[in-house]
Amino acid sequence: MPGRLETEFRAKREAGRKLLVPYITGGYPGWQDAIRACAANGADAVEIGIPFSDPVMDGPVIQQASQAALEAGVTPQSVLDEVPGLDVEIPLAVMTYYNLVHHPGPERFAANLQRAGVAAAILPDLPLEESDPWCTAAEAHGIEAIMLAAPTAPDDRLPRVAERARGFIYSVGLLGVTGERSSLAETATDLAARLKAITDKPVLVGVGVSNAEQAYQATRVADGVIQGASVVRRLMETGPDSVGEYVAEVRAAIDAD
Repeated sequence: MPGRLETEFRAKREAGRKLLVPYITGGYPGWQDAIRACAANGADAVEIGIPFSDPVMDGPVIQQASQAALEAGVTPQSVLDEVPGLDVEIPLAVMTYYNLVHHPGPERFAANLQRAGVAAAILPDLPLEESDPWCTAAEAHGIEAIMLAAPTAPDDRLPRVAERARGFIYSVGLLGVTGERSSLAETATDLAARLKAITDKPVLVGVGVSNAEQAYQATRVADGVIQGASVVRRLMETGPDSVGEYVAEVRAAIDAD
């Protein structure tokens, strides 16, 4: 039975809405208000980054925000402790690295997410072939284990990713780390189309979706987009209000016919 995130995403898709998921670095100054601003301006969920010292998928902007949070003493638990007080109506997911799951163990980590009211989790460095212990623990605690599909994945791998995924499938727009780019990579729409052909689970493009125009392009094929660097940069440069303004801009773009 689908969890909250997938249920809401499917319902919104059926209603003709494209899905928008901004990423906010947990623990960075103003992050709580940034999440509230996202929710108030049309985000369908928010991905909360739990800072980690070796973020292999994150580009310079998100690395900088994570480092600042870590230097301020932020821990995974201190981020999760704040989640219940965010008081937003949309589902919240966390994104972090498997080391932070392995250390307490999948069971305890999943239980911590459940207690905090988190709906889903993304672990970009956990290979599909090694995901069983985490996915089993997540399922037992009602946490949707979002899986990533890479643009280099052969056709016979995608159905296995889709079958394992809960919540939605994270369609990785391009090889490399997160960051803003001048144009949307062709691989972003190509992979989304390949996934849409083999599954009815929601497919969202993340990595390399850098502005409202690129979000519009991606959502002509995919069900939605995840935006990280362009959101976090605004948080660092001008604060939570500008995050809300940007989310509203992207929302308007992807809603256009």
